Order: sequence, then C-alpha cells, then structure tokens
Amino acid sequence: MFRNAMLWGPWALFTALNLVAADVQFTSPKAGDTLTGGTAIVVEWKDSGDAPSISDLTTYQLFLCAGGNDEASIVQLVAITTSGTFTVTGNKATGTVGLGIGASTPKNAYFLKIISTASSGGTVTNYSPRFSLSGMSGTFPDTVITAMKGVDGTDGPPTVNAVNQGGAANPVDGDQFKVPYTMQTGVTRYAPMQKVPPTKITKKVASAMYPTSSVNIAKSILPRPKQQTTITQSQTFSVSSMENTVAAAAMPSDDMAKFLARWKD
Repeated sequence: MFRNAMLWGPWALFTALNLVAADVQFTSPKAGDTLTGGTAIVVEWKDSGDAPSISDLTTYQLFLCAGGNDEASIVQLVAITTSGTFTVTGNKATGTVGLGIGASTPKNAYFLKIISTASSGGTVTNYSPRFSLSGMSGTFPDTVITAMKGVDGTDGPPTVNAVNQGGAANPVDGDQFKVPYTMQTGVTRYAPMQKVPPTKITKKVASAMYPTSSVNIAKSILPRPKQQTTITQSQTFSVSSMENTVAAAAMPSDDMAKFLARWKD
C-alpha cells in the first residue's frame, strides 16, 4: 500500500501517502513544471472518467520514469511501489527524489507511470505529463537521451488499456504467465499466480517443487537489467466471512473469579 510506504536506496527516497483508487489522470506535476531535486514534491491526480471504474481496480504499481513515448524507450528510474492496493482514499502522494537519480537536462525528461490491475483481469497503464527536475547530479543512460530527441511537447506516453472487457478473469497476455521467468524477454515480464495455503496438510515428506538451479558468481559489473516491470497474475480465489452471533460467556463466579480478582490491583 502507499500509506507510509518508503523506498530507501542509492536512487531515491520516496514516501507516498493517500492515493486515489481510480483510473488515473495526473494533475500535478503539471505539464512543463520544473521541480527542485532533493526536496519534497507533491503528486496529485483525479479520476480520468474512463473505464475501468474505481470499483473495478484492485492493485497497482507506481514508477518514476524518463525517456521517450514508446514502451521500448521508457526507463523506470524508481519503483515507488510494486504491490499497492486501492483501499486508501485520497488523491495525493508526497516524496523526495534523490539528486543522483538522473540529470537536469534534457528538459521535460521525467514522467510518472502507474499500472493498475482490474478485477476482471488485465491492466491499465496511465502516464503523467512530462516535467523537469533541477539541481540533479546524476546522468541519464544514452537510451534516454536518444529517445528524448524524438519527443515533441510535454505529453507523456499514451494510456495502455489491456483490461478484459468480457468480465472473465483471463490473464493478461494469455500464456505469458506459464513461461519460466528466466526464459522471458522484453521490458515486461510475467509471474504466475501466488499459491494459496491449503486448508489441510496432507504431505508427510517435503519435496522440492522445482529442480535446483546453478549459480554463477559475478566477477565483474553486470549490465543493467533490460526488464522494467514484473506483473503477477491476479488471484482468482474468493474469501467469505460471517458474523459470530453467539453471546460471550459470562464471567466466572467460582474459585476462578477469586483468582482473577487478585490481579485487579
């Protein structure tokens, strides 16, 4: 969740509060704004009015990005949260971006990206307008510089609506969740549905679910990972509950009452 969420690291510190549960239209930072790096910034948005509706969204991921307007050129600089849920009301997030996360030029290189998961399956991805950060001490990868040369104006990348419209909870990208993670390519990868603990323990002997894998120790600096986002398959199980209407037992009146009375002081 966003409330009191924190990211500590060499890239940035970001504390986010009070996020709105809706298909997002960012209203702050505004297009072309210049924010001061290393100081608190305020991110605000409103319901875009487009489908899916507020009640149709379940979880989200939020990133600070830079780069061009096509998916291949977008670089996710900070994962603000990767496992948020739309249960907190509000439309504002505040945080501090570290100075080393990127550069102050080119102008309008930064934008925000939020990936929302729908209860019917699939995701919708919204982007904020572009803005700048001043006083930054870091650098951008060459891919960002190249991609920015093809950007005209302050619009961020277009919305990507991959929500299933039929109501069935079919997984996004079909069989992608069945492909082993290490065999997937591209900037987005897919993880299978998390298993739900059984109601009974039936096995008497523990056994490995998957074969062991080899481990190679890095002897030099490894290249930057190409993948930018991991989407976990939505859960399909449901949970129900009911009120316990049985009245509470009365306080004891025998020797147990005398024993409990000893501790009233």
